[in-house]
Amino acid sequence: MRRTNWTGILFGFLLATLAAFQQFKLPPLLPALLAEYAYPKVMAGAFMSIYAVVGLAVSFGLGWALQRIGTVPILLTAFATAIAGNVLALVHPESAMIMLAARGLEGLAFAVFAIAGPVFTNRSAGPSHLPLAIALSAIWIPLGQISANLLVPLGHLAEGEAWGGWRLSWIATGVATVLLAGWMVAIRLRGSADLDLRRPAGTPHAPFSRDERWALALAALIFTLWSTQYFAYMTWLPQFLVEAHGLSEDWATVGYSVPVVILIVVGLLTSIAIRRGLPLAPMFVASIVLQAAVWWTIPYTTTLTTGIVSLVAYGLGIGVTPVCLFALPSTILGSSRAGPGAFAVLMTGRNLGVLIGPILLPQILLVMQVWADVTWVFAALTTLCALGALLLGLGLARMGRYRPD
Repeated sequence: MRRTNWTGILFGFLLATLAAFQQFKLPPLLPALLAEYAYPKVMAGAFMSIYAVVGLAVSFGLGWALQRIGTVPILLTAFATAIAGNVLALVHPESAMIMLAARGLEGLAFAVFAIAGPVFTNRSAGPSHLPLAIALSAIWIPLGQISANLLVPLGHLAEGEAWGGWRLSWIATGVATVLLAGWMVAIRLRGSADLDLRRPAGTPHAPFSRDERWALALAALIFTLWSTQYFAYMTWLPQFLVEAHGLSEDWATVGYSVPVVILIVVGLLTSIAIRRGLPLAPMFVASIVLQAAVWWTIPYTTTLTTGIVSLVAYGLGIGVTPVCLFALPSTILGSSRAGPGAFAVLMTGRNLGVLIGPILLPQILLVMQVWADVTWVFAALTTLCALGALLLGLGLARMGRYRPD
Protein backbone atom coordinates (compact mmCIF):
# COMPACT_ATOMS: atom_id res chain seq x y z
CA MET A 1 0.00 0.00 0.00
CA ARG A 2 1.37 3.42 -1.00
CA ARG A 3 2.24 5.62 2.00
CA THR A 4 1.30 9.29 2.21
CA ASN A 5 4.11 11.78 1.62
CA TRP A 6 2.95 14.97 3.36
CA THR A 7 5.77 17.06 1.90
CA GLY A 8 4.59 16.20 -1.60
CA ILE A 9 0.97 16.91 -0.70
CA LEU A 10 1.82 20.29 0.85
CA PHE A 11 4.11 21.34 -1.98
CA GLY A 12 1.51 20.45 -4.63
CA PHE A 13 -1.21 22.25 -2.68
CA LEU A 14 0.86 25.42 -2.20
CA LEU A 15 1.97 25.36 -5.83
CA ALA A 16 -1.64 25.32 -7.00
CA THR A 17 -2.67 27.90 -4.37
CA LEU A 18 0.05 30.25 -5.60
CA ALA A 19 -1.38 29.86 -9.10
CA ALA A 20 -4.85 30.82 -7.87
CA PHE A 21 -3.51 33.74 -5.81
CA GLN A 22 -1.73 34.97 -8.91
CA GLN A 23 -4.85 34.82 -11.05
CA PHE A 24 -7.38 36.07 -8.50
CA LYS A 25 -5.42 39.00 -7.16
CA LEU A 26 -7.08 40.94 -9.98
CA PRO A 27 -10.88 40.84 -9.34
CA PRO A 28 -11.00 42.54 -5.89
CA LEU A 29 -8.67 45.25 -7.21
CA LEU A 30 -10.44 45.64 -10.55
CA PRO A 31 -12.57 48.61 -9.42
CA ALA A 32 -9.43 50.45 -8.27
CA LEU A 33 -7.52 49.62 -11.46
CA LEU A 34 -10.44 50.72 -13.65
CA ALA A 35 -10.71 53.98 -11.72
CA GLU A 36 -6.96 54.70 -11.94
CA TYR A 37 -6.18 53.59 -15.49
CA ALA A 38 -9.60 53.61 -17.23
CA TYR A 39 -9.11 50.26 -18.94
CA PRO A 40 -12.03 49.30 -21.23
CA LYS A 41 -14.22 46.74 -19.43
CA VAL A 42 -13.80 44.15 -22.17
CA MET A 43 -10.02 44.52 -21.87
CA ALA A 44 -10.31 44.20 -18.09
CA GLY A 45 -12.17 40.92 -18.60
CA ALA A 46 -9.37 39.83 -20.91
CA PHE A 47 -6.90 40.27 -18.02
CA MET A 48 -8.56 37.13 -16.59
CA SER A 49 -9.29 35.37 -19.86
CA ILE A 50 -5.68 35.60 -21.11
CA TYR A 51 -4.90 32.88 -18.57
CA ALA A 52 -7.26 30.64 -20.50
CA VAL A 53 -5.81 31.55 -23.90
CA VAL A 54 -2.35 30.56 -22.71
CA GLY A 55 -3.68 27.47 -20.94
CA LEU A 56 -5.51 26.27 -24.03
CA ALA A 57 -2.37 26.74 -26.09
CA VAL A 58 -0.08 24.74 -23.80
CA SER A 59 -2.12 22.43 -21.54
CA PHE A 60 -2.07 19.31 -23.75
CA GLY A 61 1.60 19.85 -24.53
CA LEU A 62 2.34 20.26 -20.84
CA GLY A 63 0.53 17.03 -20.02
CA TRP A 64 2.83 15.28 -22.51
CA ALA A 65 5.99 17.15 -21.41
CA LEU A 66 5.49 16.54 -17.68
CA GLN A 67 5.31 12.81 -18.36
CA ARG A 68 8.37 12.71 -20.60
CA ILE A 69 10.68 15.62 -19.64
CA GLY A 70 12.23 16.41 -16.27
CA THR A 71 9.57 18.18 -14.18
CA VAL A 72 11.89 20.48 -12.23
CA PRO A 73 13.20 22.40 -15.29
CA ILE A 74 9.62 23.01 -16.41
CA LEU A 75 8.67 24.27 -12.96
CA LEU A 76 11.73 26.56 -12.79
CA THR A 77 10.76 28.06 -16.13
CA ALA A 78 7.23 28.64 -14.84
CA PHE A 79 8.53 30.35 -11.69
CA ALA A 80 10.65 32.65 -13.90
CA THR A 81 7.73 33.62 -16.15
CA ALA A 82 5.53 34.32 -13.12
CA ILE A 83 8.10 36.72 -11.67
CA ALA A 84 8.63 38.37 -15.07
CA GLY A 85 4.88 38.96 -15.43
CA ASN A 86 4.61 40.57 -12.01
CA VAL A 87 7.58 42.85 -12.65
CA LEU A 88 6.24 43.93 -16.06
CA ALA A 89 2.86 44.88 -14.57
CA LEU A 90 4.51 46.91 -11.82
CA VAL A 91 6.69 48.79 -14.30
CA HIS A 92 4.03 49.72 -16.89
CA PRO A 93 0.51 49.41 -15.41
CA GLU A 94 -0.81 52.37 -17.41
CA SER A 95 -0.69 50.39 -20.68
CA ALA A 96 -3.58 47.96 -21.09
CA MET A 97 -1.62 45.95 -23.67
CA ILE A 98 1.45 45.64 -21.43
CA MET A 99 -0.74 44.64 -18.51
CA LEU A 100 -2.35 42.01 -20.76
CA ALA A 101 1.11 40.73 -21.76
CA ALA A 102 2.12 40.59 -18.08
CA ARG A 103 -0.97 38.59 -17.23
CA GLY A 104 -0.14 36.29 -20.15
CA LEU A 105 3.28 35.53 -18.65
CA GLU A 106 1.59 34.81 -15.32
CA GLY A 107 -0.89 32.63 -17.19
CA LEU A 108 1.91 30.49 -18.60
CA ALA A 109 3.11 29.79 -15.06
CA PHE A 110 -0.46 29.12 -13.99
CA ALA A 111 -0.88 26.50 -16.71
CA VAL A 112 2.10 24.58 -15.31
CA PHE A 113 1.19 24.98 -11.62
CA ALA A 114 -2.49 24.11 -12.15
CA ILE A 115 -1.58 20.72 -13.66
CA ALA A 116 1.50 19.84 -11.61
CA GLY A 117 0.06 20.95 -8.24
CA PRO A 118 -3.01 18.66 -8.19
CA VAL A 119 -1.00 15.75 -9.63
CA PHE A 120 1.67 16.11 -6.90
CA THR A 121 -1.06 16.28 -4.24
CA ASN A 122 -2.95 13.24 -5.51
CA ARG A 123 0.13 11.09 -6.21
CA SER A 124 1.61 11.82 -2.79
CA ALA A 125 -1.50 10.60 -0.96
CA GLY A 126 -1.98 7.07 0.28
CA PRO A 127 -5.40 5.42 -0.24
CA SER A 128 -6.81 6.57 3.12
CA HIS A 129 -5.80 10.19 2.45
CA LEU A 130 -6.86 10.38 -1.22
CA PRO A 131 -10.22 12.11 -0.50
CA LEU A 132 -8.37 14.79 1.48
CA ALA A 133 -5.88 15.21 -1.36
CA ILE A 134 -8.76 15.62 -3.82
CA ALA A 135 -10.35 18.25 -1.56
CA LEU A 136 -7.05 20.13 -1.38
CA SER A 137 -6.87 19.90 -5.18
CA ALA A 138 -10.26 21.61 -5.31
CA ILE A 139 -9.91 24.34 -2.67
CA TRP A 140 -6.64 25.79 -3.94
CA ILE A 141 -8.60 28.23 -6.09
CA PRO A 142 -10.70 29.71 -3.24
CA LEU A 143 -7.77 29.72 -0.83
CA GLY A 144 -5.79 31.72 -3.38
CA GLN A 145 -8.78 34.06 -3.72
CA ILE A 146 -9.08 34.58 0.02
CA SER A 147 -5.34 35.22 0.35
CA ALA A 148 -5.58 37.86 -2.35
CA ASN A 149 -8.64 39.42 -0.70
CA LEU A 150 -6.86 39.74 2.65
CA LEU A 151 -4.23 41.98 1.07
CA VAL A 152 -6.76 44.48 -0.28
CA PRO A 153 -7.31 46.37 3.03
CA LEU A 154 -3.54 46.39 3.67
CA GLY A 155 -3.00 47.88 0.23
CA HIS A 156 -5.55 50.58 0.96
CA LEU A 157 -3.82 51.43 4.25
CA ALA A 158 -0.55 51.91 2.35
CA GLU A 159 -2.17 53.92 -0.46
CA GLY A 160 0.27 56.50 -1.77
CA GLU A 161 3.32 54.41 -0.92
CA ALA A 162 5.41 52.97 -3.75
CA TRP A 163 4.42 49.46 -2.59
CA GLY A 164 0.84 50.27 -1.56
CA GLY A 165 -2.56 50.01 -3.21
CA TRP A 166 -2.95 47.32 -5.87
CA ARG A 167 0.84 47.01 -6.15
CA LEU A 168 1.07 45.22 -2.79
CA SER A 169 -0.69 42.16 -4.24
CA TRP A 170 1.68 42.01 -7.21
CA ILE A 171 4.75 42.37 -4.98
CA ALA A 172 3.43 39.69 -2.62
CA THR A 173 2.97 37.33 -5.56
CA GLY A 174 6.58 37.81 -6.62
CA VAL A 175 7.88 37.18 -3.11
CA ALA A 176 5.74 34.04 -2.68
CA THR A 177 6.95 32.75 -6.04
CA VAL A 178 10.61 33.14 -5.07
CA LEU A 179 10.03 31.39 -1.72
CA LEU A 180 8.21 28.44 -3.26
CA ALA A 181 10.87 28.06 -5.95
CA GLY A 182 13.51 27.94 -3.20
CA TRP A 183 11.55 25.27 -1.34
CA MET A 184 11.26 23.21 -4.52
CA VAL A 185 15.05 23.26 -4.92
CA ALA A 186 15.45 22.22 -1.26
CA ILE A 187 12.99 19.32 -1.69
CA ARG A 188 14.84 18.21 -4.78
CA LEU A 189 18.25 18.30 -3.06
CA ARG A 190 17.01 16.48 0.06
CA GLY A 191 14.86 13.98 -1.83
CA SER A 192 12.03 14.54 0.65
CA ALA A 193 9.36 14.15 -2.06
CA ASP A 194 9.20 12.78 -5.58
CA LEU A 195 8.88 15.79 -7.89
CA ASP A 196 9.43 13.84 -11.10
CA LEU A 197 6.16 13.21 -12.92
CA ARG A 198 7.81 11.32 -15.76
CA ARG A 199 6.59 7.83 -16.40
CA PRO A 200 9.54 5.46 -15.92
CA ALA A 201 10.88 3.91 -19.10
CA GLY A 202 9.33 0.56 -19.82
CA THR A 203 6.36 1.15 -17.51
CA PRO A 204 3.24 -0.39 -19.06
CA HIS A 205 0.57 2.17 -19.81
CA ALA A 206 -2.99 0.97 -20.25
CA PRO A 207 -4.67 3.11 -22.91
CA PHE A 208 -7.98 4.77 -22.10
CA SER A 209 -11.00 2.72 -23.06
CA ARG A 210 -13.76 4.21 -25.21
CA ASP A 211 -15.96 4.73 -22.13
CA GLU A 212 -13.09 6.38 -20.26
CA ARG A 213 -12.37 8.73 -23.15
CA TRP A 214 -16.06 9.59 -23.37
CA ALA A 215 -16.29 10.25 -19.64
CA LEU A 216 -13.15 12.44 -19.60
CA ALA A 217 -14.37 14.44 -22.60
CA LEU A 218 -17.77 15.00 -20.99
CA ALA A 219 -16.07 15.96 -17.71
CA ALA A 220 -14.01 18.56 -19.60
CA LEU A 221 -17.16 19.93 -21.26
CA ILE A 222 -18.92 20.18 -17.89
CA PHE A 223 -15.86 21.94 -16.49
CA THR A 224 -16.09 24.40 -19.40
CA LEU A 225 -19.73 25.24 -18.68
CA TRP A 226 -19.20 25.38 -14.94
CA SER A 227 -16.08 27.55 -15.04
CA THR A 228 -17.72 29.89 -17.59
CA GLN A 229 -20.39 30.85 -15.07
CA TYR A 230 -18.07 30.61 -12.06
CA PHE A 231 -15.37 32.88 -13.47
CA ALA A 232 -17.94 35.33 -14.81
CA TYR A 233 -19.47 35.49 -11.33
CA MET A 234 -16.22 35.71 -9.38
CA THR A 235 -14.49 38.14 -11.78
CA TRP A 236 -17.30 40.69 -11.89
CA LEU A 237 -18.98 40.24 -8.48
CA PRO A 238 -16.98 43.10 -6.85
CA GLN A 239 -17.82 45.48 -9.71
CA PHE A 240 -21.46 44.35 -9.60
CA LEU A 241 -21.66 45.06 -5.87
CA VAL A 242 -20.13 48.51 -6.40
CA GLU A 243 -22.24 49.54 -9.41
CA ALA A 244 -25.55 47.76 -8.79
CA HIS A 245 -25.70 47.94 -4.99
CA GLY A 246 -23.58 51.01 -4.24
CA LEU A 247 -21.14 49.26 -1.89
CA SER A 248 -17.69 50.65 -1.21
CA GLU A 249 -14.73 48.76 -2.63
CA ASP A 250 -13.87 47.33 0.81
CA TRP A 251 -17.43 46.12 1.43
CA ALA A 252 -17.55 44.70 -2.09
CA THR A 253 -14.43 42.68 -1.22
CA VAL A 254 -16.21 41.39 1.90
CA GLY A 255 -19.21 40.36 -0.18
CA TYR A 256 -16.92 38.72 -2.72
CA SER A 257 -15.25 36.74 0.08
CA VAL A 258 -18.47 35.25 1.51
CA PRO A 259 -19.01 32.49 -1.09
CA VAL A 260 -15.27 31.83 -1.23
CA VAL A 261 -14.99 31.19 2.52
CA ILE A 262 -18.03 28.92 2.40
CA LEU A 263 -16.50 27.09 -0.57
CA ILE A 264 -13.41 26.16 1.45
CA VAL A 265 -15.39 24.80 4.41
CA VAL A 266 -17.92 22.92 2.28
CA GLY A 267 -15.12 21.55 0.06
CA LEU A 268 -13.42 19.91 3.04
CA LEU A 269 -16.76 18.51 4.26
CA THR A 270 -17.38 17.11 0.79
CA SER A 271 -14.07 15.24 0.93
CA ILE A 272 -15.19 13.67 4.22
CA ALA A 273 -18.47 12.62 2.59
CA ILE A 274 -16.57 11.00 -0.30
CA ARG A 275 -14.25 9.20 2.13
CA ARG A 276 -17.26 7.79 3.97
CA GLY A 277 -18.54 6.29 0.75
CA LEU A 278 -21.11 8.74 -0.60
CA PRO A 279 -21.37 8.42 -4.39
CA LEU A 280 -20.04 11.34 -6.36
CA ALA A 281 -22.76 11.93 -8.97
CA PRO A 282 -25.72 12.93 -6.75
CA MET A 283 -23.64 15.52 -4.87
CA PHE A 284 -22.22 16.79 -8.16
CA VAL A 285 -25.61 17.28 -9.82
CA ALA A 286 -27.28 18.80 -6.75
CA SER A 287 -24.50 21.37 -6.29
CA ILE A 288 -24.80 22.62 -9.88
CA VAL A 289 -28.60 22.76 -9.65
CA LEU A 290 -28.20 25.01 -6.59
CA GLN A 291 -25.88 27.36 -8.50
CA ALA A 292 -28.34 27.50 -11.40
CA ALA A 293 -31.10 28.44 -8.94
CA VAL A 294 -28.94 31.30 -7.64
CA TRP A 295 -28.43 32.66 -11.17
CA TRP A 296 -32.17 32.43 -11.94
CA THR A 297 -33.03 34.37 -8.76
CA ILE A 298 -30.33 37.10 -8.80
CA PRO A 299 -32.74 39.69 -10.33
CA TYR A 300 -34.93 39.31 -7.24
CA THR A 301 -32.15 39.68 -4.64
CA THR A 302 -32.65 43.40 -4.18
CA THR A 303 -32.45 43.58 -0.38
CA LEU A 304 -29.53 43.00 2.00
CA THR A 305 -31.12 39.81 3.36
CA THR A 306 -31.82 38.24 -0.03
CA GLY A 307 -28.38 39.29 -1.24
CA ILE A 308 -26.68 37.52 1.67
CA VAL A 309 -28.82 34.41 1.17
CA SER A 310 -27.82 34.40 -2.50
CA LEU A 311 -24.10 34.66 -1.69
CA VAL A 312 -24.36 31.87 0.91
CA ALA A 313 -26.32 29.57 -1.41
CA TYR A 314 -23.81 30.11 -4.20
CA GLY A 315 -20.96 29.36 -1.79
CA LEU A 316 -22.61 26.08 -0.78
CA GLY A 317 -22.94 25.04 -4.40
CA ILE A 318 -19.42 25.94 -5.47
CA GLY A 319 -18.04 24.22 -2.38
CA VAL A 320 -19.12 20.81 -3.66
CA THR A 321 -18.67 21.13 -7.43
CA PRO A 322 -14.88 21.57 -7.74
CA VAL A 323 -14.19 18.69 -5.33
CA CYS A 324 -16.30 16.48 -7.57
CA LEU A 325 -14.63 17.82 -10.72
CA PHE A 326 -11.12 17.17 -9.43
CA ALA A 327 -12.22 13.74 -8.19
CA LEU A 328 -13.37 12.72 -11.67
CA PRO A 329 -9.96 11.58 -13.05
CA SER A 330 -9.50 9.21 -10.09
CA THR A 331 -13.12 8.11 -10.36
CA ILE A 332 -12.98 7.44 -14.09
CA LEU A 333 -9.46 5.99 -14.32
CA GLY A 334 -8.38 5.07 -10.79
CA SER A 335 -5.76 7.07 -8.92
CA SER A 336 -2.81 5.12 -10.35
CA ARG A 337 -3.72 6.15 -13.93
CA ALA A 338 -4.92 9.71 -13.19
CA GLY A 339 -1.71 11.43 -14.27
CA PRO A 340 -0.82 14.70 -16.05
CA GLY A 341 -2.56 13.61 -19.24
CA ALA A 342 -5.94 13.17 -17.56
CA PHE A 343 -5.61 16.42 -15.63
CA ALA A 344 -4.55 18.22 -18.82
CA VAL A 345 -7.86 17.18 -20.42
CA LEU A 346 -9.76 18.43 -17.38
CA MET A 347 -7.82 21.71 -17.21
CA THR A 348 -8.41 22.32 -20.91
CA GLY A 349 -12.13 22.34 -20.17
CA ARG A 350 -11.55 24.71 -17.27
CA ASN A 351 -9.41 27.02 -19.40
CA LEU A 352 -12.16 27.31 -22.01
CA GLY A 353 -14.53 28.51 -19.29
CA VAL A 354 -11.96 30.97 -17.94
CA LEU A 355 -11.60 32.32 -21.48
CA ILE A 356 -15.32 32.68 -22.11
CA GLY A 357 -16.82 33.78 -18.78
CA PRO A 358 -14.97 36.99 -17.87
CA ILE A 359 -15.25 38.50 -21.37
CA LEU A 360 -18.75 37.20 -22.16
CA LEU A 361 -20.38 38.95 -19.20
CA PRO A 362 -19.28 42.52 -20.09
CA GLN A 363 -20.24 41.92 -23.74
CA ILE A 364 -23.75 40.93 -22.65
CA LEU A 365 -23.83 43.89 -20.27
CA LEU A 366 -23.07 46.26 -23.15
CA VAL A 367 -26.21 44.97 -24.90
CA MET A 368 -28.50 44.54 -21.89
CA GLN A 369 -27.30 47.68 -20.04
CA VAL A 370 -28.68 46.29 -16.75
CA TRP A 371 -26.74 43.91 -14.50
CA ALA A 372 -29.82 41.86 -13.56
CA ASP A 373 -30.59 41.09 -17.21
CA VAL A 374 -27.17 39.47 -17.66
CA THR A 375 -28.03 36.67 -15.27
CA TRP A 376 -30.47 34.86 -17.56
CA VAL A 377 -27.69 33.83 -19.95
CA PHE A 378 -25.56 32.35 -17.18
CA ALA A 379 -28.59 30.75 -15.53
CA ALA A 380 -29.25 28.88 -18.78
CA LEU A 381 -25.56 27.85 -19.09
CA THR A 382 -25.52 26.54 -15.53
CA THR A 383 -28.75 24.61 -16.09
CA LEU A 384 -27.15 23.01 -19.17
CA CYS A 385 -24.12 22.19 -17.01
CA ALA A 386 -26.41 20.40 -14.51
CA LEU A 387 -27.88 18.31 -17.32
CA GLY A 388 -24.36 17.36 -18.42
CA ALA A 389 -23.48 16.33 -14.86
CA LEU A 390 -26.60 14.16 -14.74
CA LEU A 391 -25.61 12.47 -18.02
CA LEU A 392 -22.07 11.86 -16.72
CA GLY A 393 -23.44 10.43 -13.49
CA LEU A 394 -25.58 7.95 -15.42
CA GLY A 395 -22.54 6.99 -17.52
CA LEU A 396 -20.36 6.46 -14.46
CA ALA A 397 -23.05 4.26 -12.91
CA ARG A 398 -23.12 2.17 -16.09
CA MET A 399 -19.31 1.84 -15.87
CA GLY A 400 -19.55 0.90 -12.18
CA ARG A 401 -17.56 3.98 -11.09
CA TYR A 402 -19.14 5.72 -8.12
CA ARG A 403 -16.30 7.37 -6.21
CA PRO A 404 -12.50 7.92 -6.45
CA ASP A 405 -10.47 4.71 -6.45
